Amino acid sequence: MVLTDTLARALKLFPQKRAIVCGNKHWTYQEFCGRIHQLSRCLKSFGLKKEDKVAILHPNCHTFLEAYYAIPQIGAISVPINTRLSPREIAFILQDSESKVLIADVMFKNQLDPIRKEIRGIKKILWTGEDPSNASPPDPHGRTRMDDSIDLNYEKALQDEDASALPAPPLDGEDIAQIYYTSGTTGRPKGVMLSHKNVTTHALGTIAEVHLTDSDVWVHVAPLFHLADAWATWAVTWVGGTHVLVREFDARAVLETIQREKVTLTNLIPTMLNLMVNHPDTGKFDYSSLRVLLSGGAPIAPEVVRKVVETFKCDYIQTYGMTETSPYLTLSILKEHLRKLSDDDQLRFKSKTGREFIGVSLKVVDEQGKEIKKDEKEVGEIIVKGDIVTKGYWKLPVETKKSIKEGWLYTGDMAVIDEEGYVTIVDRKKDMILTGGENVYSTEVENVLYTHAAILECAVVGVPDQKWGEAVKAIIVLKPGQRSTEQEIIQFCKERMAHYKAPKSIDFVDVLPRTGSGKIHKKNLRDKYWEGYEKKVH
Repeated sequence: MVLTDTLARALKLFPQKRAIVCGNKHWTYQEFCGRIHQLSRCLKSFGLKKEDKVAILHPNCHTFLEAYYAIPQIGAISVPINTRLSPREIAFILQDSESKVLIADVMFKNQLDPIRKEIRGIKKILWTGEDPSNASPPDPHGRTRMDDSIDLNYEKALQDEDASALPAPPLDGEDIAQIYYTSGTTGRPKGVMLSHKNVTTHALGTIAEVHLTDSDVWVHVAPLFHLADAWATWAVTWVGGTHVLVREFDARAVLETIQREKVTLTNLIPTMLNLMVNHPDTGKFDYSSLRVLLSGGAPIAPEVVRKVVETFKCDYIQTYGMTETSPYLTLSILKEHLRKLSDDDQLRFKSKTGREFIGVSLKVVDEQGKEIKKDEKEVGEIIVKGDIVTKGYWKLPVETKKSIKEGWLYTGDMAVIDEEGYVTIVDRKKDMILTGGENVYSTEVENVLYTHAAILECAVVGVPDQKWGEAVKAIIVLKPGQRSTEQEIIQFCKERMAHYKAPKSIDFVDVLPRTGSGKIHKKNLRDKYWEGYEKKVH
């Protein structure tokens, strides 16, 4: 199976069914496919061939879904980019991935202007939104920021193309479909290669797990550059469901959309859920169409789950996964006999990380690779294998070998497991912080902090935050005689990395605690801030 098979089935069985709703516009599957064919022909006219890379820098809208299908129609590889990254980080991904074409919204023009000289590998940019041909100051390096030979209007480019399908490229399941960049612990983003087999296997798994059908309406609220939401592109299409797209998150707007479009299910990060259930207008809308809400990507308290279920009167599933696994590894779907437990006991199970996703082999092992006891006390590392596991990291064979051993992917997530087979993550082996659904690695932030002239030593940890689940905190030792302020250092970081990675708060100390081997004792630092909290990571 390849990604285009999912669209072919929808077109064959549901040609006149509503496929896409984006704002006040909507398209049937037949109309949607016509636009996809136009885009694939446009990309083909640029000289793209099998395995070439096409990057996407775009908010949620129909364009993103069109790109997700048009790119594999010519055998090329999609490279979705986190829109919250800094220009420097975007440039790195475009260069490292060797992308040749970029599909971007004009709202990100200011992020791309400073790096035009660095991304000369990009031969064409398809701009959506307002016409990007408006005059811009010349690039200081001699290149016009908007070049008629490079910068094209997306809609105009599509209008010039035929809406019939191109001959299918010679693809099979082992071919790479997408490269998603995830932050690395060393500060270097890693490109996770996902094959057509990885993604379609996961899509079939979710269809089975959450019982997707053509009557389902999925609202894309979480960003499509993340697999937490992007997986639904193929699963929902495969069954002929309807995609509703929300350009950016606004709690009231999402609540209203659920009522207006009769949304049946979606995936939301806990931060979004928390804002929605606590919005003053929550009680004004009808959520009777909802049958299930999925959530993952940040810590969530059982009390929040309780409020979600009470507010929306639907089932709740906690999810856990990673980019390397397409993404789901576990779901907190209750076994039949667990549904007979009291509401409080059911809530306890629903709030766990969950049991293994269909098609996944999951173990929790100790340092010797032996499975730990199912007693919810002994802690081990989650390792997994299956057809949803990545083929490896793009151009990083050493990193791939470190993470995948004898077919088992070592997640770096530490967990306990109960006798029912439900795991609960208790810590992360690598100091990753989950803030508002985004992964932040402490080393990456520390590397930026260490470029500050006044900083002698620093440690970055995740601390509890009511809004974001966790927030990035930096603990800093200044050099003798040096001065700085919390705001100055936070701004320093924001100028050098994505804002969500920058510390939200800073503590200045005289000395950092160390282990016997001389390493900074981050556990001691974290424990101070987590006193009185039950730290769980999903």
